[in-house]
Amino acid sequence: MYTLKTSAAFDSAHFLKGYNGKCANIHGHRWTIEVRAGSDTLIDNGEKRGMVIDFGDLKKEVRALADSFDHALIVEKDSLKPKTTQALSEEGFRIIEVEFRPTAENFARYFYDVLTDRKLPVTRVTVYETPDNCASYEA
Repeated sequence: MYTLKTSAAFDSAHFLKGYNGKCANIHGHRWTIEVRAGSDTLIDNGEKRGMVIDFGDLKKEVRALADSFDHALIVEKDSLKPKTTQALSEEGFRIIEVEFRPTAENFARYFYDVLTDRKLPVTRVTVYETPDNCASYEA
């Protein structure tokens, strides 16, 4: 199998509601999304002949995904009181509400699903919370 790898990073904050530990409090990360794409065959005609996918196309999609979460507070749906969300919004804070607990594991699956839904030949997504701690998802 041919394998390509690219990555993009973003800065954001999150917290884990109901968690008994430091991560229950709002804190930030320099998240890195590492994406592997692969195929047993290469494109056999046209300008992209000899490629799994154009690196430029893959990088563009991964960068756009990272940028969409950059400098935001990522919260699990219904994890903040409505008044808290309203107050933060009125102060101009960017809040992104997700349907899952914002863990590295869940982000890896989420990013994998988004990229494969865009018909990219993604085989694995790894999400780093820190340079030494990451979670991966592959189907």
